[in-house]
Amino acid sequence: MEEKIYKKGGGFLIEDAPPEDVFTPEDFTEEHKMIAKTAEDFVTKEVLPKSDEIEKQNFDIQRELMKKAGELGLLGADVPEKYGGMGLDKVSSMLISEKMIAQGSFGVTWGTHTGIGTLPIVFFGNEEQKKKYLPKLASGEYIGAYALTEPQAGSDAMNIQTKAVLEGEYFILNGSKQFITNAGFADLFTVFAKVDGDKFSAFLVERGTQGLIIGKEEHKLGIRGSSTCSLTFDNMKIPKENLLYEIGKGHRIAFNILNIGRYKLGVGTIGAGKGTLRDAVRYAKERVQFGRKIAEFGLIKEKIAKMVSKIYMGESMAYRLAGLLDENLLELDPESQDYPAKVMERIAEYAVECSILKVYGSETLDFIVDETVQVYGGYGFTEEYPVERYYRDSRINRLFEGTNEINRLVITGMLMKRAIEGKLPLLKEIDKVSKEFLTFSPVSLKVPNDPVDVSKLLLNMGKKILLLTAGISAQTYKESLREEQEVLASLSDMITEIYAFESGILRYEKMRKKGKDSEIMRLIIQYYAYDFLMKIDSLSKKIITNTKKGDELKLLLMGLRKFTKWYIPPDLISIGRKIADYTIEREAYPV
Repeated sequence: MEEKIYKKGGGFLIEDAPPEDVFTPEDFTEEHKMIAKTAEDFVTKEVLPKSDEIEKQNFDIQRELMKKAGELGLLGADVPEKYGGMGLDKVSSMLISEKMIAQGSFGVTWGTHTGIGTLPIVFFGNEEQKKKYLPKLASGEYIGAYALTEPQAGSDAMNIQTKAVLEGEYFILNGSKQFITNAGFADLFTVFAKVDGDKFSAFLVERGTQGLIIGKEEHKLGIRGSSTCSLTFDNMKIPKENLLYEIGKGHRIAFNILNIGRYKLGVGTIGAGKGTLRDAVRYAKERVQFGRKIAEFGLIKEKIAKMVSKIYMGESMAYRLAGLLDENLLELDPESQDYPAKVMERIAEYAVECSILKVYGSETLDFIVDETVQVYGGYGFTEEYPVERYYRDSRINRLFEGTNEINRLVITGMLMKRAIEGKLPLLKEIDKVSKEFLTFSPVSLKVPNDPVDVSKLLLNMGKKILLLTAGISAQTYKESLREEQEVLASLSDMITEIYAFESGILRYEKMRKKGKDSEIMRLIIQYYAYDFLMKIDSLSKKIITNTKKGDELKLLLMGLRKFTKWYIPPDLISIGRKIADYTIEREAYPV
């Protein structure tokens, strides 16, 4: 039976998913909730009380905390049970990620270790490597790190200069790495180098290896309690059995592991956003100005409502993606010889969604910490309150796991590639919408009364505007479209907004079909709808005004307006106040 289009990576653009097929936070099992509580309690009781020492780079405390996390199973969620891990599903893994990033510096230590520090061996290690290293990584006895970035090769990872030459029983590595997280106290590094100068490969390197030189700690804007050092390889000798996977296939490890890092980072930033929102609300309920608590002020309520709506959309698409990954990965047999190839194939299927979540989550957290500093006023700019650290710590997330600029290009680049290869019928859908555009009349639309159904109709119109804009861009630039980065990034932002808004709507619809209506979800969807329209409209105009001129441009803009002129925004001020009141009453994210 042929797979439904909506379950293909990027398929959400051209086909609507049935709500019952989408995994949501309301689908968490008791086991999921127990795992989440374990992680949350660990952070609250063990990590946060030690924040000041962590920020002073007391790595002994971090190692102690990592071992405690290992005892609780919080380091081995993605490690198979036979190698000392928990072998949990991706929903559980993402729930742990959401909770563990609450303390920025420790969250970075933990996230690097459990993600890019451990997963290369889980997915690509041979049996001997898995037996040797995974139990130690899952327990916290070993701390993992990932050495890809170089002074001249950041986002351009394939341009690394580190070289490896096989001499007898050893590979000899020469070169350097930069900005390596956990390097100051890591026990095991996944190091990328080019064998014979051209075959991109990966190696497992233990601390203390002859020729490995670890540099000084970097002085950073944020995440100051984490370790970030350079590495130098001076004729470093690596046993040939420490080659990870195969010579010349290291890029498959790098890019697929980065995809996992992106979705974990995305959900982690959403979790951090929830914690920051909680602090903003609690402070607003305590702070009195002009004889009133500032939580009563309309502009403070507006900030809270915007924070909540962004978190809701981010959370909805994070667990929608987790459900898709579980559906595709859990059926694989880890014991089969083709397991690494199958894993690469399944993860790459959702590379677009992974990048979307990373971009949306990191920029949502930046918005939330910035607004929280504003809620605190001058106190938010001092070290007396933790929001100053939240603000600094948040900034790195737009650089981690590929900059957001690179991820925006990944989103459009992957979709273009899939369309050209015939894996996703985007071109056919663009042609269909282009023909519809000529005859479409807003008079023919039956605008529903239900506010969520109105939002759903607006979402479908947004998809049409995206497809038309993409088609016009492709027609105008043809092969040179790949070089039009501003156009590609704007298309990417339209795609991201569509995935976020659709995920939020589907989440509500799934509950409604079960007879469990949610007023707060309905309010959030209504509130977000207007922002969605404004973003889609402005991004489309930005692109089209670059492709068309004169009367042709005027006619095109008038034509596009047909898709949205029927929409009448609701009373956004009243809705925003209701969302804020829900949140203020609960002193937490209210969904």
